[in-house]
Amino acid sequence: MPATPATESRRDRARSATIDEIKRTALDLMREQGTTDVRFTDIARVMGMTPPALYRYFADRDELLTELIVDAYTELGTAVATARESVPEKDIGGRWWATASAYRDWARGHPQRFALVLGLPVPGYAAPEEGPTTEAAKRAMSELAQLFVAAAGLGRLRKPLVRGVGAAMVRCAQDNHPELEGVVPHDTFQAMLQAWASLHGITSLEAYGHLDWLEPAARDALFRSQVLMVAKAAGLPAPASTAA
Repeated sequence: MPATPATESRRDRARSATIDEIKRTALDLMREQGTTDVRFTDIARVMGMTPPALYRYFADRDELLTELIVDAYTELGTAVATARESVPEKDIGGRWWATASAYRDWARGHPQRFALVLGLPVPGYAAPEEGPTTEAAKRAMSELAQLFVAAAGLGRLRKPLVRGVGAAMVRCAQDNHPELEGVVPHDTFQAMLQAWASLHGITSLEAYGHLDWLEPAARDALFRSQVLMVAKAAGLPAPASTAA
C-alpha cells in the first residue's frame, strides 16, 4: 500500500528517526563540550557512523545547524505563547509576567539551545539570508509584540518613560514591522525592543552562570524586580505576580 501523508513508509520512518538522532547527538555534544561549534566528525563518531554517511541526511553542518536553530526558536516561541495564553486575555500584566517567566525557564532549561539561537554566532556558520531561521526568529519574537498590541487594543498601554525616537528607529519599525504601524506608536515600538533587550540580558546572565554568586531566592527577587521595572518603563500594566 503506498505511503500517504498520514502513513509514512518504513524507510521514511527510519530516515526520520536517524535525523532525530543526529539532532539529539549534536545537542548532547554541545552540552558536553560547552560550545555550539559541533563537527560532523564528532557526531558521526558518537553515532558509530562515518562522516560521509551524515551527508545522506544533511547537505553540510550549516544545514544541520539551521534545522536546530529553527527547532529551538519554534520551541521557545511555543513555550512563551503557551504560558501567555494560560493567563486571561485582559490581564496584560499577568501575561507579561508569564511571558518573561517562560522565556527565563526555557533558557535555564536549555542553555546550549538558548546560546545557539540567541548567543554568540557559531564560528563559520552563515544562516540562509531571509531563510527559515529568520522566519522562525520573527515568529518567536512576535510573541512579545502581541502583548503590546493587546494592551493598546484594551486601552491599557501607557506612554513609555523614554519617548524620544530617532529617524533610524522609525525606519526600523516601518521597514521590519509594517503591521504595527498605526497600532503602536514609534516610541512604544522602541520600548518593546527595550523590553526584549532587558529580558534577554538578565536571562542570559543567569543562563550562562554569571548570577550564580546569588542564592536562588535572590536571583528570583532580582528577576521579579527586573520584570516590574521593564513593565513600568515600557508602559505595560504592572504584573501583580512580581509582588515579593
